[in-house]
Amino acid sequence: MTTASTVVLVHGAWHGAWCFASLQHALDDLGVPSYAIDLPGHGASELPLGDLHGDAAHVAGLLDRIDGPVVVVGHSYGGAVVSLAAAGRSNVQHLVYLAAFALHADESVISLLRSLPPAAVGLSAAMRPHGEACSVLDPVLAVPALYGDCPRPAAEAALARLSPQPQATMVQTLGASALGSVPSTYVLCQRDDAVHPSHQSVMAARCTHTVVFDCDHSPFLSRTADTAALLHRLATS
Repeated sequence: MTTASTVVLVHGAWHGAWCFASLQHALDDLGVPSYAIDLPGHGASELPLGDLHGDAAHVAGLLDRIDGPVVVVGHSYGGAVVSLAAAGRSNVQHLVYLAAFALHADESVISLLRSLPPAAVGLSAAMRPHGEACSVLDPVLAVPALYGDCPRPAAEAALARLSPQPQATMVQTLGASALGSVPSTYVLCQRDDAVHPSHQSVMAARCTHTVVFDCDHSPFLSRTADTAALLHRLATS
């Protein structure tokens, strides 16, 4: 029997570890161990909201506690987090970017987007300021932007759990990145209305492999079986 590597799942902006529940169930059925981590201030975390570097340090702490090889998965903003968190960690055998920001050390989410040709997405219209330093999502506009292909009950359950996102996480430069030094797979979502597919294609070109899903921004909900099968293959290769 082939022993599977541990899969670590890192959520994107406004989300929490809860978004991976269905995916983790599918991974369990395939015999793949997984951890889904709440970034500080999200989901069930009782820590205060932080910034990109604090988020990455939180994930790095988990990676350091895991024995054996790890496949690290970042969704959306979580791609920036895992790029930084995995830097210099020898147990990370593969990075997976789910419609995610695959960034180099000298980049931030915003600096990358500003360097690319403009491409409109529904997520931009859904964002609302929250206090002086965070943003939240308009619940009506968030559904097509994030969950266009997801079952309506799953989308509504997700909306109820979304939380504020610190603006600093989008403007801070990584400073270090595992991208390019660790094998990587980019999952490009062709009908994404949050991270434009044309922008995803630029980041996919930075990765070792590209997998294309004809789906929305949330393949862990809309293409759960396909996402689990991909992670199973990577964790057992």
